[in-house]
Amino acid sequence: MNAHIFVVEDEKPIQELLQYNLEKEGFKVSSSANGEEALETIKEKVPDLILLDWMLPDLSGIKICRYLKQDKTVKNIPVIMLTAKGEEEDKIKGFNTGAEDYMTKPFSFPELLVRIKSLLKRVKPNIVSDEAIYLDLKIDRVSMKVSRKEKEINLGPKEYKLLNFLIKQPKRVYSRDQLLEQVWGDDINVESRTVDVHITRLRQAINIDGVKPLIRTVRSAGYSLEN
Repeated sequence: MNAHIFVVEDEKPIQELLQYNLEKEGFKVSSSANGEEALETIKEKVPDLILLDWMLPDLSGIKICRYLKQDKTVKNIPVIMLTAKGEEEDKIKGFNTGAEDYMTKPFSFPELLVRIKSLLKRVKPNIVSDEAIYLDLKIDRVSMKVSRKEKEINLGPKEYKLLNFLIKQPKRVYSRDQLLEQVWGDDINVESRTVDVHITRLRQAINIDGVKPLIRTVRSAGYSLEN
């Protein structure tokens, strides 16, 4: 499971418990206790799913969810609301704001985990499946093999990671900084120009004869997987 989950929760014990258990399950986890900070960071880190507390010290989870769903760059990120508000009208309010799911505190982590996996499989199957497909391109995540039109393609480790990330959400444009964050992580010695080098290698590898290119360069913005 290589999905990235962003936790917005101001109660430190809950935030740490979620991060520990989610990382134990193989998820990449980022977190914030502040609504304004969360909105900024979500756009930079591009998570695959957001766990969002309703009651925060600055912006409410409802307002954050509303902002996210109105922003075309992040509106498709699924949101699970976490809240002590368990009344039916509160749940309806959460769903009407755009949240995909809703859990009332205190909650069972095993149940939350099931909901997370179910939601990711439904909304973003290319993220959690053992096999990711876009047009004639296929990634087998178990064997770490890549093929296009049934022809196997040999990729270096970084090129494989780039492709595996880009295929999660085809046609979405990712900046160099976002790709550095997702593929190189905490390696602070890597320059953004490095992304260009590996994208060029990836493009050359998957652009086999007789088929359309699959890596698009968006000037001053970044790269996307599309033809």
